[in-house]
Amino acid sequence: MENVTEKYDQLNFNVVLVEPQIPNNTGNIGRLCVATKSRLHLIHPLGFEITDARVKRAGLDYWPDLEICHHENFEKWLETIESSANLYFFSARATESFYQLNLKKGDYLIFGKEAEGLNPEIIEQFSEKLVKIPFPGKVRSFNLANAVAMALGEGIRQIDLSDSL
Repeated sequence: MENVTEKYDQLNFNVVLVEPQIPNNTGNIGRLCVATKSRLHLIHPLGFEITDARVKRAGLDYWPDLEICHHENFEKWLETIESSANLYFFSARATESFYQLNLKKGDYLIFGKEAEGLNPEIIEQFSEKLVKIPFPGKVRSFNLANAVAMALGEGIRQIDLSDSL
């Protein structure tokens, strides 16, 4: 189910959505990926059809410019990852702050379902790679599209792309 195109001359990040459920979030994240020259990986099953008008509407007219890969399931996606790749799994249950990382081009930023986050098996398997976006207010977690925006914004800041964007 993998569909890879080479739309970017220089890839910045890989955003991975594990079984996303809300089309508007995925559309917004697709737009963020186009803006930051990042690849979007969608791990199936999805909670919507990729042709859903809400996905395309949220991504506006940028959807054709998106470099996107579809993966049948988490295990199939994992088989495509080089052993040297940096993987960061975002979870409200993590103890390490995302802001303590030293991000590099090509890193993978992995996010779980909107309603449940990453499943317990993934959390257990990758416990040493879990990170959180800390927040002082009284909320359980951030909206998925907002969390991805914060992660990509920090990544862009760290690799200093201000001249090329």
